Amino acid sequence: MITAPNSGPAIGPTQNLPVFRAEDFCVRQGANLSDPLSHADDLMLDDVYALHGGANPQRLTLHATAAAHLHVAADSELGQTGAQVHLDCALTLMSPDGQITDAIVLVETDADGDIAQIYLLPLARLSARAPYALVGTDRFDAAAKFAQMTCARFTRGTHITLASGAQKPIEALAVGDRILTRNDGAQPVRWVGQSTVRAVGDFAPICIRAGALNNDRDLIVSPDHRLFIYQRKDRLGAGRSELLVKARHLVNGESVIVQDGGFVDYFELLFDSHQIIYAEGIAAESMLINTRTKSSVSDEVSAQLSTQSSAGLSGLDVTETLLDRPDATELLRRASLR
Repeated sequence: MITAPNSGPAIGPTQNLPVFRAEDFCVRQGANLSDPLSHADDLMLDDVYALHGGANPQRLTLHATAAAHLHVAADSELGQTGAQVHLDCALTLMSPDGQITDAIVLVETDADGDIAQIYLLPLARLSARAPYALVGTDRFDAAAKFAQMTCARFTRGTHITLASGAQKPIEALAVGDRILTRNDGAQPVRWVGQSTVRAVGDFAPICIRAGALNNDRDLIVSPDHRLFIYQRKDRLGAGRSELLVKARHLVNGESVIVQDGGFVDYFELLFDSHQIIYAEGIAAESMLINTRTKSSVSDEVSAQLSTQSSAGLSGLDVTETLLDRPDATELLRRASLR
């Protein structure tokens, strides 16, 4: 086992990333002809890459530490357990029809700090054998893009429950507005973030259709946004009544769907501490600043709220395997009623 010195304990849940090995994504035209994907120093703009015909994404499971490092988790399909993984750079790829695909290059290092493996994390689907021209690299954007993947974000038009019980669209909220929280009553909003991104891959929102979880209207959130479920009866077999469930793990193609295509306006809400609030009647988490998400906000905001605590919500995450069944959403809906 490779363990980075002074890496510290894992912070928060692990993150599963569908990645390709560097040797799956090679240059078919350009200065680095036939070479596999490499780190930023070796990349050449205008090189044209393609996935091998039989290449399939594999699961790289990472956990973050208190030292803000990423490490390969014990149950990862790829990588050496405990090895450190670095966010090397963000790539901008262009297909022949002009479509842009963003991706992140991750570098796994060994105990001596040498490169052990390089991975490609595409932020939208890549087609096998299709040509992708490298039109941009950015060393500084990788952390922000990686952070955005894990942020809890609501979409424009989402109705948030105020302390008064009234409903207000998230885009109309302002700093100081008092929001109803599950555990701490009325809490003032400390920061409201907004961004517009292409609704593809890990940025395509998840729609929980009206009624799916006893909600009156559709709730549309980012894929890794966690919903809070209180089970009056443990129908899922989680062994506890309080659960945090990622929206992406509820997708069934019917009551919970992926809204892929076009652009989406995302909004984030920050409080003095990590909270469960109510959106379209569903209990859902606010944004949490931690080692993985702090790159998505300004240094000033991060410094002000760096002491955010989520202790009351730790240990509530549901593993994807428990939710890997077509009736998972219906079980949770029924469990919350009786």
